[in-house]
Amino acid sequence: MKKISRVILIVMDSVGIGGAHDADQYGDSGANTLGNIAEWAQKNQLSPQLPTLTRLGLGRLLNVFKTDFPYIGSSARLAEVSAGKDTTTGHWEIAGTPLQEAFSFFPEGFPEELIKKWCELAKLPGILGNKTYSGTAAIELFGNEHINSGKPILYTSMDSVFQVAAHETHFGLQRLYEICEIARELTRDIRIGRIIARPFIGEEKANFKRVSEHRRDFSLEPPLPNLIDLIARHIPVASVGKIDDIFCHRSIKFKNHTGNNKTSGEALVEFLNNPALKESFIFANFIDFDQDYGHRRDPKGYLQSLKEFDAYIEKLLPILKDEDLLLITADHGNDPTFKGTDHTRENVPLLCYSQNSAFQAASLGEASGYFHITKLILESLGLDKEITELDSLKNAKSFSSQIWRAS
Repeated sequence: MKKISRVILIVMDSVGIGGAHDADQYGDSGANTLGNIAEWAQKNQLSPQLPTLTRLGLGRLLNVFKTDFPYIGSSARLAEVSAGKDTTTGHWEIAGTPLQEAFSFFPEGFPEELIKKWCELAKLPGILGNKTYSGTAAIELFGNEHINSGKPILYTSMDSVFQVAAHETHFGLQRLYEICEIARELTRDIRIGRIIARPFIGEEKANFKRVSEHRRDFSLEPPLPNLIDLIARHIPVASVGKIDDIFCHRSIKFKNHTGNNKTSGEALVEFLNNPALKESFIFANFIDFDQDYGHRRDPKGYLQSLKEFDAYIEKLLPILKDEDLLLITADHGNDPTFKGTDHTRENVPLLCYSQNSAFQAASLGEASGYFHITKLILESLGLDKEITELDSLKNAKSFSSQIWRAS
């Protein structure tokens, strides 16, 4: 039986909860984004509490967030099964298509032949960098030389990303997008997950600043079909943040490519108030946790961002209708207290909330595979027949039978 008519799925980018069974295989034993931030906060005499997320079920998943107040949401701990720990891998698994083969990555830099061909096709005088850097460090190191030479800044990480930084004015924003599109075509066969355009502004090292709202991700085409494709057959799909790029804009009718949590929050509310989306699937990514604080290993900033998000969700809940189901999860970890500057292999939370009278707050336990979210969404929307199209869902746990009362 159909319980709801609209699902809102929010991905808290990089907000992992530790405990991945295979963390050691990724060099991430001990990583726990939320847990270690809370521990850091207590050591620094700061409150780690996130009252709204806690009552939605986070308190069941991490002891530090336990509460005596009654829970108003259902919650589960999900383990990633895909090979990898990057944005694309996590989001595709959430959408029902886990990766069997990992994307390629080049932590020591990209092959000389690839760079030569890219420069030739894109008519570039050369490149700067071609090593593993944090984005801000790459711009600080090469920004001035880039402006003077016209050579874009290329960098990567332990993820499958080919990141290109260039000045919006001196190099040109559209020019940056164009050379990234060329790089996308060149790297399809070697399975680089994303080509990322990273524009920045400023005239000298002291005031260089990335322009997050103009960032673009040129992703590999996701497997067909996925959750978005299946839902789009019946009701419109809307995306907030970089979701459109991650899924190559396929099957998405309404888009707002926001660049930070504040604008993503505003866009989500606008979609909720749009009559055309009364029956819909709204898929949102909130990026600040990862982009601004995880990679920069800034636990204080990360904690503040979590608190702001928690306050936002508190205000969002009363806006939701009885026919709405809110789901909050993450795509991987990025522990700001951990070594390095890369993502961390972690389990992620799943928090579920609805004002529908059939909804009940429950402990959903643990499950292997983010794709359980896809099954929950399809069943809740009454699209059970679509489940048979995804192999990952054949033996997936039915969370819907736990959160919806029989009627």
